[in-house]
Amino acid sequence: MQWFRPIRMASTLQPVARDLCADPFSERYPRHLSVHQQLLGGRFRFESDSQALLDLVVAAFGELPSHRLPGSVPELRIELRLVPERHLPNAAEPPPVQMQSGLGLLLGVINAANYVVISPAQRQALIVVSQDMLEFPYHLRYELIEFAVYVLATRCLGLVPLHGACVGREGRGILLLGDSGAGKSTLALHGLLQGLDFLAEDAVFVQPESLLATGIANYVHVKADGLSLLDSEPARRWIGGSAVIRRRSGVAKFEADLRRGGGRLAAAPLKLVGAVFASAELADDPSALLRPIPKEEFVARLRANQPYASEQAGWLPFQQKLVQTQMHELRRGAHPRAAVETLHALLDRPEAC
Repeated sequence: MQWFRPIRMASTLQPVARDLCADPFSERYPRHLSVHQQLLGGRFRFESDSQALLDLVVAAFGELPSHRLPGSVPELRIELRLVPERHLPNAAEPPPVQMQSGLGLLLGVINAANYVVISPAQRQALIVVSQDMLEFPYHLRYELIEFAVYVLATRCLGLVPLHGACVGREGRGILLLGDSGAGKSTLALHGLLQGLDFLAEDAVFVQPESLLATGIANYVHVKADGLSLLDSEPARRWIGGSAVIRRRSGVAKFEADLRRGGGRLAAAPLKLVGAVFASAELADDPSALLRPIPKEEFVARLRANQPYASEQAGWLPFQQKLVQTQMHELRRGAHPRAAVETLHALLDRPEAC
């Protein structure tokens, strides 16, 4: 895997004084640095004159496998601007992002100086942040930078965006679905530690025609009580030594960098050969964690579990193809390793080929 570093094109990165009368829209904003990365099947070019912002881009996407999907590879551009003034209230976290749209534009707005504007038709996005937003690197990366990448890739490549996780082996993948707290992240993490390829923990993007799934395997998020379930002492040190982030819900988690954990990241998109709804309910029989889900029940649960994706253009062909694969509910065993062994068995089935 290759590390992508910003390319310095100018000797100075100091803020450029603006003549507001001559350039009220900042149309001559300098963009002297750039980062290029292949993500989610698209070629992304990130441009900025802020080293700090491009450092966050590298932190989010550096060293990730370059996933390619069948068909053309669009060129996608994201410009990042840093506003020197302070615009955020003194608080433990920035205000939540508000979504808006109009005239073909998609917006995520925190306030007048912290927002993202996305134009799928032009295959580009603009991210503007104030200097004090750099004090919240997790929110800036997750809610603005990654958000822009996800939306551009989804709209420009016709992908179905799913809230879920995905692991696999030898080019085949199992989609992990379920409500928050059902154990998707735990299952994906233990799958990584037990030899499965890790594709994504929180967001999976599927090409409907091929059922090829892609994602951003940069971080995994683990609660402190999840450390006791790890059999490996190196894994406990890796995760326990990671930074702690706090979700909007107030839940604190370790944010462990998957590129430093020693497991295998999926080198290419995985062909979905099954979908599993993770359940927080403990199985009555520890040797029988799986329950096949009838087609009609699966379709209803899938739509209810994915309200946003089910309204997107590619949903119907995606759903029609997914229901032809293996569909199960996976209840909890005494230890996550039992669930991972079940996933291995699913991937071994002839119909998963």
